[in-house]
Amino acid sequence: MGTKITGIGSYIPQGIAPNHQFEQHSFYNEDGTRFDHENAVIIEKFKAITGISERRYLNNDLTTSDMAFYAAQKAIENAAIDKETLDYIIVAHNYGDVKYGSQQSDTVPSLASRVKHLLKIKNPQCVGYDLLFGCPGWVEGMIHAHAFLSCGMAKRCLVIGAEALSRVVDQHDRDSMIYSDGAGAAVVEWKEDEKGILAYHSATYALDEAHFIYFGESNNQSSTDARRYIKMYGRKIYEFALSNVPNAMQTCVEKAGVEVSEIKKIFIHQANEKMDEAIVKRFYNVCKETQPKHILPMSIGTLGNSSVATVPTLYDLVIKGEIEEHSVAKGDIVLFASVGAGMNINAIVYKV
Repeated sequence: MGTKITGIGSYIPQGIAPNHQFEQHSFYNEDGTRFDHENAVIIEKFKAITGISERRYLNNDLTTSDMAFYAAQKAIENAAIDKETLDYIIVAHNYGDVKYGSQQSDTVPSLASRVKHLLKIKNPQCVGYDLLFGCPGWVEGMIHAHAFLSCGMAKRCLVIGAEALSRVVDQHDRDSMIYSDGAGAAVVEWKEDEKGILAYHSATYALDEAHFIYFGESNNQSSTDARRYIKMYGRKIYEFALSNVPNAMQTCVEKAGVEVSEIKKIFIHQANEKMDEAIVKRFYNVCKETQPKHILPMSIGTLGNSSVATVPTLYDLVIKGEIEEHSVAKGDIVLFASVGAGMNINAIVYKV
């Protein structure tokens, strides 16, 4: 018996923003001073560290809930289910619907209610709610769904991760080049004859780390714009993630009672290519195991960091054979892991 992903889908925006698009931006440090280097040098160093050469932005007429709806449609179609049989719709995001050109986030009604409305689900017993958990939101949503399913409160759930970070970035902040938009969704069901989620682990570090990612003013101190933007202390996050995520992954694997050598793929939040590679390398070092080749599919190079959408989108792409040299088969054991604002960490060991 177990919680199984029976349908998967994603929405990848059509708008492609290559790195050279930032060559005309005016970048400032946090203290308001201009960067010493020319933009071409800044962009070159950025690419070397993050691995990002381009990212995706949603069309001006769309919002986060629209992308969530499109991904949900694909997941429901992939699962071949009647949408009226869904017990829960869980939408993980962080900034709600921010319309193009708007200074305000809109979360009333909830994004989950908006998705249910767009799906035209009539059943009032299909309950929708939003989940704010930083970038690990979709993974945490899967853990919520597993709790509902394993205790008999639900038989079928829809878990969505969607974000439009392009609507909350400061164009004068170098970190704005990291962020992107997208959505991923999964239909999860309770199966009497199959395993699925073998174990999970979550943690929140908020004593000293709560504000490593925050909302702040533009780095351009001469700007009269009163808006707030997504900001982060990149070095602190890197050190935090490297110190804590590998241990969380190891704990989850131990809870599952499987050998590290049995893991076929690691689907980690696409935050930063170098950071993700370092986390996985340390995970294998902590476990005293040799890291296999092709264990780590990556999408950040062309899709950027779309927060809660990165893990389900990446899983969808691998399932559908769209990431070169990466595939999974029924019975494979994979590991989902994420880290983000809060500071939150989580992981799931899952049998495909």
